[in-house]
Amino acid sequence: MATLNYLAGRKKYGRPQALMFAELPGTFEEGDNGITYVPQGYEVGTNSDQIEEAGASFLILSDHNRNGIDVKNNRIQQRERTINGKMRSFFVADKFTLSVSWQNLPSRSFSNIPKFNVTTGKDNGAAEKYTVDGGAGGNELLDWYLTHPESFYLFISYDRYSNFQDQTNTMDRIKEYQEVKEVYITDFSYNVTKRSPNTYDLWDVNITLEEV
Repeated sequence: MATLNYLAGRKKYGRPQALMFAELPGTFEEGDNGITYVPQGYEVGTNSDQIEEAGASFLILSDHNRNGIDVKNNRIQQRERTINGKMRSFFVADKFTLSVSWQNLPSRSFSNIPKFNVTTGKDNGAAEKYTVDGGAGGNELLDWYLTHPESFYLFISYDRYSNFQDQTNTMDRIKEYQEVKEVYITDFSYNVTKRSPNTYDLWDVNITLEEV
């Protein structure tokens, strides 16, 4: 099962990859700075029997040639003017839409199916890494889209320290996933921009997700 040590082993740089897809909302684990989000189950690419036994998987997305993360908020509310002309609002909820894209993303993350160590997050298969951080390539993204027509959970890592205002070390949480949202994929498209004779292709991928 995923742990903080596993996530630390799967990141290449000082911070985790910006986005992760997961079939379950995750659990909380006590870290150095306080309680933090950890996905449930095993990463796609781990032994399939272990994933089946856990009943859940997750997919770490790559920052390889990723463009900016575009977030648009939708405030669901009903506004009307009262008889004296004053505006009255009936607020329901805030929901968001997130768009992300990659240019020249390798069509696969590794040269072979990785064999992630469930404790350290390292690839025991010694496969050659094609995405710079070992995150999902084009095929892995497409497979997730095709096999998840229902909602799933999006883990996001960007500076949202205000989400930890009720915990200690509020301002020191940038090296972890700070937000989890239940989402649908509302748009998925890709272009095969370059083809390689024997390693991998390069894809441009666009994904739009909408909060449930």
